[in-house]
Amino acid sequence: MKSTEVNHQVSSQSIPDLSSWRQQLNSFGQTRTPCFFLISFDGQHSRVEPLSKLSDDIAFRFPQKTCGHNPFQPYPVKGDWCPDPLSWSMYKKIFYTIREHIFYGDTYLLNLTFSTPVKSSWSLEQMYHWARAPFMLLIKDAFICFSPERFVRIKDHQIEAFPMKGTADAWQCNAAQNLLESPKEKAEHAMVVDLLRNDLSRVANHVRVERFRFLEFIHRPQGDLLQTSSHIKGQLPCDWQNSIGDILWELLPAGSVSGTPKRKTSEIIQQVEHHNRGYFTGVFGYFDGESLDSGVLIRFVEKTSDGYLYKSGGGITWESCPHMEYQEMVNKIYVPLA
Repeated sequence: MKSTEVNHQVSSQSIPDLSSWRQQLNSFGQTRTPCFFLISFDGQHSRVEPLSKLSDDIAFRFPQKTCGHNPFQPYPVKGDWCPDPLSWSMYKKIFYTIREHIFYGDTYLLNLTFSTPVKSSWSLEQMYHWARAPFMLLIKDAFICFSPERFVRIKDHQIEAFPMKGTADAWQCNAAQNLLESPKEKAEHAMVVDLLRNDLSRVANHVRVERFRFLEFIHRPQGDLLQTSSHIKGQLPCDWQNSIGDILWELLPAGSVSGTPKRKTSEIIQQVEHHNRGYFTGVFGYFDGESLDSGVLIRFVEKTSDGYLYKSGGGITWESCPHMEYQEMVNKIYVPLA
């Protein structure tokens, strides 16, 4: 499938020296300046801006913070959402390419994603105004994200991560039990938790798993989803604000949307995926001068000259069933309208 997407720069700076956003965030942290940050999956594009001078094209909503203009928008017309997913035959071909890499030990878990063309008259602003999700971002005329997944939260010198891996339709018979007892979902979730625990250990001390594989509900117009999450916590030094950029540098890309081992898996992702992820599966967040919160850029709609592209996917392990993984990728193509 040849993608029709446009590689939006979103008024971002191209960074030949990938440490630029790292240095900017360190500087804002050292002066305790509240700021917003947006970093692409590969780290090559970013936006870092003080909250007091946030650009007019940016709006975001977090559980404890809202920024940006959000004028009233008429409710989107129900049913005006027509996705055209990748064919099953093409998905299966790429799936078995990944299985071969797993067989040879190149990767153990790979988050495979695709771009799905969607026909809709909805505007990005309508979606942003009416959608409900814990972590939301609108970049005007470029993309919207309504993510259920936090990346990291830092408060009172504690850093926390909440990896999400394992999805099922909540309406299915015995959905919760089947999800919790699935050998494939258990293995995939355990690998992500271990990866995130190791990642946090690069920047924090006394890293531990506080809760392992608890269930969360995610609202979706066509039926709720069940998701398994975990809670990992570690202790940062008292002056962690001086090194915000360094901390994020060590943790990116997010383990739940890349895989393990990270470096080799990211190389395979570039080889097999038929699109440029861009900001999709990157991270965004804010620093308020004392604490930091951030989300993973998933549940992502990009505006192109040919219409919308919805980017979605899921984790592939040796135990994965291709039919179920394909259906999970399709199930995630939705807007959580209120």
